[in-house]
Amino acid sequence: MERRVVVTAMGAITPIGNTVNEFWEGIKEGKCGIDEITLFDNSNFKAKLAAEVKNFNPEDYFDRKAAKRLDRFSQFALVASRELMKDSNIDISKTDMTRFGVLVSSGIGGIQTIEENYQIYQAKGPDRISPMFIPMSTINMAAGNISIEVGAKGESFSLVTACASSTNTIGEAYRIIKHGYQDLIIAGGTEACITPLGVGGFTNIKALSTCNDKKRASIPFDKERSGFIMGEGAGLILLEEYEHAKKRNAKIYAEMCGYGATSDAYHITSPSSDGEGGSRAMINAMNDAHIKPEELDYINTHGTSTHLNDKIETQVIKKALGESAKKVMISSTKGNTGHLLGAAGAIEAIATIKALQEGFVPPTIGYQVPDQECDLDIVPNVGRNVDIKYAMSDSLGFGGHNGVIIFKKFQE
Repeated sequence: MERRVVVTAMGAITPIGNTVNEFWEGIKEGKCGIDEITLFDNSNFKAKLAAEVKNFNPEDYFDRKAAKRLDRFSQFALVASRELMKDSNIDISKTDMTRFGVLVSSGIGGIQTIEENYQIYQAKGPDRISPMFIPMSTINMAAGNISIEVGAKGESFSLVTACASSTNTIGEAYRIIKHGYQDLIIAGGTEACITPLGVGGFTNIKALSTCNDKKRASIPFDKERSGFIMGEGAGLILLEEYEHAKKRNAKIYAEMCGYGATSDAYHITSPSSDGEGGSRAMINAMNDAHIKPEELDYINTHGTSTHLNDKIETQVIKKALGESAKKVMISSTKGNTGHLLGAAGAIEAIATIKALQEGFVPPTIGYQVPDQECDLDIVPNVGRNVDIKYAMSDSLGFGGHNGVIIFKKFQE
């Protein structure tokens, strides 16, 4: 028997706010978190802008020793998990912690630690590489550190599918609970790639925008879009079996009801030109949710602000929804946050859940020049107060990975 899965807590640290509430207020206000890079000297880099987490001092959250033993991506994950646990009101003493899982992903992991230790190796030799290098840099340590701090002894792992990582992670967590293997799972993603190698690598693959206008650098679906802006942060949601949540009188933000995952099997960076893989993931998710295309009210799109992604994603939606594509509201919140890579799907899931909860559809900010190739209702610049029942969030990752999740407004 399949079980219902609900969202009972959330945590986030983002370029437009260091809590879920700050993030969501920033979305509603149309706040842009993009500014000049401060995390390293980028004077000889073509890309000058990024969406950094603001006012973040690790020692405000960790003692000095602990801060030094955590890469920035793990720091973000732990900060978000603490907000989530406080929001959850879970009584650990009354919870079976062997049925409490942690699935937290990252696209890149501890790249800052990798860069720093390679510099140490070059300057001082292999004996000076930190003994904490490996446990700080490996991708699984975000999930591992949360599991240790929370005491969650259920399934704990990190699923990596590039920019679809946290969407796939949330989807797999949903399936695990739905089919009875766990009762609660902290699911989402974290990323901290605003580093010389991160920015340089994505610039040289022609993915990043080199525009210096903060308001026109990340402009999804705009005809003048020229690439994405790197973002950082973490987003986590607590997925819980409905009867378990009901028994402990948990507040419920939304119900998760659909998941689809496919592969393009096409190209290492480009999405399939016909949109077949992405559209099939959407169709699979709608079938899983037992809804028809006309029942879908809103899609929080991947919407990276690259020419190919936005063009092909428009085709994906048209292929999956047919005539209903003309009516569905879509938007991309990457104009607010930049692209958080492996954490993007998680913070966008939070935006989708809040849209359902509050009846507010986020806008696509910075939009000025219409593109006939992206001719859907992108909710330009100003959000809408609309009561919505079903909302989708989709992510597309390098390697052809497609992840789609669907939430619905909670009803008993």
